Order: sequence, then structure tokens, then C-alpha cells
Amino acid sequence: MAAMTVTSDSASPRTPSDAGLVATVDLAAVRHNVGVLRGFAGRASVMAVVKADGYGHGATQVARAAVAAGAAELGVATIAEGLALRADGITAAITSWLHAPGADFAAAIAADVGVSASSVRQLHEIVAAARSLGRTATLNLKVDTGLARNGVAPDEWADIRDALAKAVAEEAVALRTVFCHLALADQPDNPHNDLQAARLDEACADLDRVGVAVPARHISNSAATVTRPDLARDLVRPGIAVYGLSPIPERGDFGLTQVMTLSARIALLKNVKAGQGVSYGHTWTAAQDGTLALLPIGYADGLPRLLSGRFDVAIDGRRYPGVGRICMDQCLVDLGTDRGTIAEGDRAVIFGRPDRGEPTATEIADAIGTIDYEIVSGVRGRVVREYTDLNLRGGEQT
Repeated sequence: MAAMTVTSDSASPRTPSDAGLVATVDLAAVRHNVGVLRGFAGRASVMAVVKADGYGHGATQVARAAVAAGAAELGVATIAEGLALRADGITAAITSWLHAPGADFAAAIAADVGVSASSVRQLHEIVAAARSLGRTATLNLKVDTGLARNGVAPDEWADIRDALAKAVAEEAVALRTVFCHLALADQPDNPHNDLQAARLDEACADLDRVGVAVPARHISNSAATVTRPDLARDLVRPGIAVYGLSPIPERGDFGLTQVMTLSARIALLKNVKAGQGVSYGHTWTAAQDGTLALLPIGYADGLPRLLSGRFDVAIDGRRYPGVGRICMDQCLVDLGTDRGTIAEGDRAVIFGRPDRGEPTATEIADAIGTIDYEIVSGVRGRVVREYTDLNLRGGEQT
């Protein structure tokens, strides 16, 4: 494989600045992770979830890598996300599942983006859009089996079952999948997971009784994919695991490789004296004479202000603590009394891969009581995404 390094636009609509902020996305790691997940899935196919711009990694690039590695289809939240993939030339099957009133179902049907009904109202809107086009809509049915979030509510089930049977008979829609989402998948042994699966199976059996065939079912998110093979049904629907982050960190990494490395170039080195207060509020005071590194990244770029004084960065393979308050555009790192050969312009890793001794997105999340999903999907502002294809064994490009 030829070496590849591609720089995208910034992670937000803004023009990339000269701040030197880079989210490096390793597409070989994406392919590796999809291969790992296919192994866990057994006979079930893999739907790689690339919603929220691929969890901040770039939906189109991740989608291409995932499909190349054997993902059978792709999952997104909104119709707009599905249409963006189609506009970029993605031809794999796409399922979208989050629709506000007035959603452009006609555009989805025209572009062969699968839509999902979670209520009778949504089903009627999808049917109306299909009839206006003179086409059959590819329909997925999402059932609320115990998360009490999106999906057909239990008290609406009989109505949507009958309406769906009518729409299928009239060829306004073609049912493709019936699915649900687990509330407690990160607790693999919790009986609620089995209850939700049983409820989905019951819904599918009920559809069969009224003459509606169910081609495929899916239940498993990342956590269930790697811990509950018995729930796999026809498809598994991993999200965070595609990006190399463990859905249950206390159980290990499941052979996954982290995909994104966030780094910043050192903008300035400056000496500080013992007793000198640093950054807003002087929440940190130098205990001795030393050197600070100024990094041009802050909470406007996705480095949470709550992380102030609670994170490390890696520079030249060594960790250094962040000190003082994180600002909108910048933060400070204490290099101590011996900065070695560190110079302005050197790159500091905010989070990356543990096998290289770098802080991880999970570590950052744990420090402020959140989840790594929020950390990687929150990278924004002046950060530029770069796409590489790296050899997982040694990190060299191949």
C-alpha cells in the first residue's frame, strides 16, 4: 500500500488557522477495528456507525475505510448525515434513525438513504413522501424495548404494527430491519439486556403474525458486540469501538486500536520563577524556577475547561502536567527544571495511543467524570484533521 497523508478541512466550518492543532486519524486503525468487530460478530454483519461526523473523525473517510474492511453497511443519526455520505460517493447501505417533524423523507428516499419510523406519525410522513415520489421507501422500524428514548413506545405498538402492515401491502414501504437500543449494554450480565432482546423478538413475531416479514434484526451496540455474541441477531451496530475506544474500559481494549491522536505545536516557551502565579485566577503557582510550554489549544477547540490542572501531555515520549486554567485558545504545561531538548514548534500530544505512552481520550474523560465519546466527538474549532494509513506494528507509513 502506498503511503498516504491527506489533510482535510478543519473540524469545523471555519478556515484552518496557523495554530498547529492536528487530529491525526489513522484509517488503518479503522480497518483493523472493523476486522476485530467482524470477528466478535460471528455470522452477523457489521453496521459501522459514523454519525456525528464519524464521532469527530470524519464520516466519509471513516465510512470508506470501514466498508473496505468488510462493514456491510453504515449507520447515521440524521437524514442530512446520510445525504452527505451519498454526495461524497458512498454507495453502501445507510440507515438513519433520528427524525424531527418535517424531516425531508423525500430526499432520503430519492437518495436511497434508509429511514426509520419510531412513531405512527413518522410512518405516515414516510409513506406520504414515498407516494409523492411514486417510489417504495426503504424502512427500518425502531422499537423502544426499555431505553425509553427513541423508538416505538409500547402503547403505540398495535397502531404502528397495523399501519405498517397496510403500508407494506400497498408497497409504499419495504421493511428492511427492526431494531432497538440497549440501556445497560455496558453491564453485560444485567438481565435487562435479555429482557430488551426478548421484547424485540416478540415485536418481530407479532409483525410476522400480521404478514409483515422482518428481513433483519439488530440490537448490539459496541459493548454488546464484544461481550454478548448471543444478542448479535442479523447485524451488530458498533459505534465507539470502530474508533478504537473500549466500550467497557474495565474489561480491557478487546484488541482495538485507537484511531485519533490530538496534538498541538508548542507556541512559546517561557521561564517562570518560584512563587509566580499562572493563568487566570492563579490557580497554580510555580513551586520552583522552571519552564512553561504554551499550547495554542483551549476549550474553543474541544479541550474542556473542567480539565484544568487534571491532564498531562506527551512531548518527546515523556509526560508533562497541564497547569493553571485552560483558556479559550490556549493552555500551559509545566516542563519543570529540565526541559531537555524541547523547543518551540515541537508537538505535544493531548491524547493518543496508550501503546506509545500517550495520554488517552478515556484518561481525559475519567479525569472530569465524562465518557471518551464526548472527548473525541468534541474536537472542533481550529483543529485540522489529517488522515494517515499507518502500519499498526511500528507506526511507520505503509
